[in-house]
Amino acid sequence: MRATTLRLLLLALLPLSLVAAFGGWAAITVEDLPDYVVARQPLDLSFMVRQHGVRPLSGLNPTVEAKSGSHELTVAAVPGRETGQYTARLTVPEPGRWTITIHSGFGKSDVTLLPLPALAPGAPAPAALSDAERGRRLFVAKGCVTCHLHRAVNETSVAVGPELTGRRFAPEYLARFLADPAAVIPPPAGEFGMPNLHLKPAEIAALSAFLNTTGQEASR
Repeated sequence: MRATTLRLLLLALLPLSLVAAFGGWAAITVEDLPDYVVARQPLDLSFMVRQHGVRPLSGLNPTVEAKSGSHELTVAAVPGRETGQYTARLTVPEPGRWTITIHSGFGKSDVTLLPLPALAPGAPAPAALSDAERGRRLFVAKGCVTCHLHRAVNETSVAVGPELTGRRFAPEYLARFLADPAAVIPPPAGEFGMPNLHLKPAEIAALSAFLNTTGQEASR
């Protein structure tokens, strides 16, 4: 299992020149993805924009778009404290299921999050998500869909990294890799591997649970 995992993850180590051949694309990483929002209450949605998933990009003008039925709104994001970090204050006007798209402002790079429920003010919180379902949502929100194909979530990617549909990994090894990829597989000189997304332990646990489910289980 460890040898199979190592071979798969080594495929993600590509020369910069090869990655650049895919053109000017960026990966978007949402920093703290909520399980739900409350209508008419502001949500500060922070995210990083990294060229080719690696270099933080400053000087952009990202926007965040939210849609639910006939309702639609777009807000501008402002630079955060770190290079490549942006924050948008989003207030959805009505309860429902809202689809949020982050437009990075870097070419056509954007990401559409999986639908997020919005509750009426004062409504009870929904049941907690399973780790696998939260991991499925994080796979999109953390930008994994930009480079990796997983058919429980997406059908297209820039194919920089290997397809992950149906793959399983030793949990302890996967947790160490997601916490600090370069410490587990140091990139050769002049090349780079998967970036460190500074995932929290709960995010790592959720992503691990999602990646180690079958495609059918993950899509529920």
